[in-house]
Amino acid sequence: MFEILTSVDAWVALLTLTFLEIVLGIDNIVFISIVANKLPKEHQRKATNWGLLLAMVQRIILLFAVSYLVGLKEPFYHIDTTWLTMGVSGQAIILLLGGLFLLYKSTSEIHEKVEIPEHDEAVLKSKNITKLSKAIFQIVIIDFIFSIDSILTAVGMTNGIGSKPTDALILMIIAVVISIIIMMVFANPIRVFINKHPSMQLLALSFLILIGFMLIAEAAHLSHAVVFGQEIGAIPKGYLYFAIAFSLLVEFLNMKLKKKIAVTENRKNNE
Repeated sequence: MFEILTSVDAWVALLTLTFLEIVLGIDNIVFISIVANKLPKEHQRKATNWGLLLAMVQRIILLFAVSYLVGLKEPFYHIDTTWLTMGVSGQAIILLLGGLFLLYKSTSEIHEKVEIPEHDEAVLKSKNITKLSKAIFQIVIIDFIFSIDSILTAVGMTNGIGSKPTDALILMIIAVVISIIIMMVFANPIRVFINKHPSMQLLALSFLILIGFMLIAEAAHLSHAVVFGQEIGAIPKGYLYFAIAFSLLVEFLNMKLKKKIAVTENRKNNE
């Protein structure tokens, strides 16, 4: 069942996906904190933990549903025109819609982070919550909204990995469980780190644009799409992993440089 974990590609995908799940879940943590903070202090931790546990169960169920739909590989409709030839399947539709959604979600999120970063938090803060059950229900609803791009990201990162249909599903479930556990244990330190380095979240949202394009190309490739006589090929996932790793390396070097400059300036000011 876990033979997939002997593959290097699987471990690279798992680590990358877990990282993205955590970074992309920062908004989720912030909103959960806002909701929980409206409760009496003795219920705040309980609301956060129960909310994240239910969120994990909800995401796993959604992963099973999306994985089933992605497994519908047989074309149910064929398009054959002078400029486009392809077979339409359930898998292709899910990947195409998922890719388009990630493009929309990532660009709109980047716009909101840059232009109106406090918008969603202000909306949530305006709502009063008095009961623990109501808080947990609202946390689950919030997570459902945020889990859509998270699940589509997981599908994009693991689609085609392994020889068995369940291999990708196993990797996705492991990544979700690990990321939720990490968020439960280190929710506050993670939130502080991302707030201190907001460029990390913008970087993760930019990765979603890459994954969105990859899902669209994958949908066309699996449909054997031929556009103006040219067959659409798949984008090797190695390119995606390299782009993410290289971008993170540059970002960490940039953070280290900023820290060094800040220390030097403090020394000059103290002299």
